[in-house]
Amino acid sequence: MTFDSYSVFRVGGAFLALFALLKLVHKLYQDWTSPMNMLQGPKRQNWLFGNMKQAWDDDTLSTLDKWFAQYGSVIQAHGVMGERYLMTIDPKALNRVLTNTNVYGKSEGTRYNLSQILGEGVLVTEGDKHRQQRRVMNPAFGAPQVRELTEIFVNKSNLLRDLLMDEVKDSKDKNVNIAPWLNKMTLDVIGLAGFHYKFDALTSDAEKNELNVAFSRLFSLSTTGSFLTIARSLFPIFRLLPMKRDIDSKVSRNAMARIGKKLLSDSRAAVLAENSTVEKSTWKGKDLLSLLMKANMASDLAPDLRMSDEDVLAQVPTFLVAGHETTATATMWALFALTQAPEVQKKLRAELLSVSTDTPSMDELSELPYLDAVVREVLRLHAPVPGTMRQAMEDDILPLSKPFVDKYGKTHDSLFVRKGTRVRVPILAINRTETIWGPDAKEFKPERWLDSSVPQAAHAIPGVWGHMLTFLGGPRACIGYRFSIVELKALLFALVPAFEFELGVPPEEIIKKALIVQRPVVKSEKSKGNQLPLKIRPVQMDKY
Repeated sequence: MTFDSYSVFRVGGAFLALFALLKLVHKLYQDWTSPMNMLQGPKRQNWLFGNMKQAWDDDTLSTLDKWFAQYGSVIQAHGVMGERYLMTIDPKALNRVLTNTNVYGKSEGTRYNLSQILGEGVLVTEGDKHRQQRRVMNPAFGAPQVRELTEIFVNKSNLLRDLLMDEVKDSKDKNVNIAPWLNKMTLDVIGLAGFHYKFDALTSDAEKNELNVAFSRLFSLSTTGSFLTIARSLFPIFRLLPMKRDIDSKVSRNAMARIGKKLLSDSRAAVLAENSTVEKSTWKGKDLLSLLMKANMASDLAPDLRMSDEDVLAQVPTFLVAGHETTATATMWALFALTQAPEVQKKLRAELLSVSTDTPSMDELSELPYLDAVVREVLRLHAPVPGTMRQAMEDDILPLSKPFVDKYGKTHDSLFVRKGTRVRVPILAINRTETIWGPDAKEFKPERWLDSSVPQAAHAIPGVWGHMLTFLGGPRACIGYRFSIVELKALLFALVPAFEFELGVPPEEIIKKALIVQRPVVKSEKSKGNQLPLKIRPVQMDKY
């Protein structure tokens, strides 16, 4: 018996139709029997986008706050194309999610989307590969190393101060969009501190710098989203559809790899020129890339404390994206907060002016209590990354700090989580929930960090720093949090004593837009993207 091509096509089509039907039946059964059915939460608003479009369109990023206030600390929400998400602000449950990375990891779709921008860096890898990369990289981000890098932070902050002084000294009430200035400054810092590479973005035409062009193209991919982008993360078949971002991503990552190899080669040659044998005790380079390269060359380190050249190079786009944009954004929100709290701005300025040097060390920055309180409050209330996602890799039981009531009125002190369940970690929501921080949770009050007045409930938040979730917690906590905090302090130390800051538009005009990082945007000028217009006036020293 033989089959013609039409018959083969019909058989194949029937097989695919049957396969699709079985998948649909399986999904319907999973939904019907899902433990999340008992959870309270917002109703689906749209058949395609669920109710997540409400969160995307929210100019204040407060939708999740409202949902938790209305439905409790453990809720469900509907995502794109029927996907459902478990969301919780229960500290004990979040501790379970963040500390058990074998049970709760990044989904395959999330890793795919990140890899199109970052390659196979530490933010993308999972399991043993991730643990090995973190083990090797941790010393490069420790306090001693950040202490060495503080000079770079301070010098670039002072350069920004001087350039801004030239910009505003002859003007009166001129609006300055501080966003590009801060982006350039933090790009210069990560260039030097990360790779001993000079972008010189503050003082030259960075658009002609090949590495900056490659980075800027890559970063634009991380700040733009579309239905197809989301669909690709959920359903791999959509990855067969070509997108322009695929070509842009490949071109940029190839350029970064080529330049990174040159930097690595130059660094290796410089080390060997100084020492024929490399030992850990002889490491002198400050930049992160050199330290990782030297770990590969050191004769007195075990193999599991080394990374291949390919793994080292894979960190280049990760350093650029994570080490540049988050700090610039945090500084923007710090300046915005100070414009809305003139007395806080004045009090901070007085403390900073009391320091006798304009080139402080990391230890001197750390000894300023009000600066520390302001930074903590900014990072609590305006966490640069508002949330992240995990997926259950196996069935699990989530313990809870407090019982919750399901939609049938039944009380539960734990929650069964089925394998495959997507779990949203709402960083911003838990940082400002009234059940933990009190009725003033959404107010900018640095004083809450003084005199041990932080609520006891906040001590249960499983964050790596400051009783908040801004830098996450557990094995996948932000490896560069010290780097970011000290750089932010250096920027405020340079700028606040030199200038008085006032918002250049009505406060209601500043809204928040977030894909990966939440950025300030002018409501009436959304098409212009990231903006924070400020009136910047030189401080009249006779006032102080």
